Amino acid sequence: MPLMDLFWTMLWFFLFIAWIWLMISIFSDIFRRDMSGWGKAGWIFFIIILPFLGALIYLIANGGDMQQRTMSDMAAAEKAQQEYIRSVATTSTADELAKLADLRNSGHITQEEFDAQKAKLLA
Repeated sequence: MPLMDLFWTMLWFFLFIAWIWLMISIFSDIFRRDMSGWGKAGWIFFIIILPFLGALIYLIANGGDMQQRTMSDMAAAEKAQQEYIRSVATTSTADELAKLADLRNSGHITQEEFDAQKAKLLA
């Protein structure tokens, strides 16, 4: 296989993968949009019947909104992740002391161990 044929094969393979990614992005945006079912069906029908023209027109007509929807979804996911991390990571000193008291009362730790851990928490 000549080197130029290998180059063209790799280029077409890359373009095919990029096309698949573009179609997935467009279809996910169509279903994410606040639009009637007929509008969604019309866009999907148009993109399936005339793929290149349909994708080009969709990107021209909705490219900016598509980016804004993606960015707002990513911001919402980031916010939810940060809230989850804060809820899991932050435990108050009172909660820790209550856990230590429960361990002491159940006999899992001694009074000396309780006092040592309490001094660490309050320091």
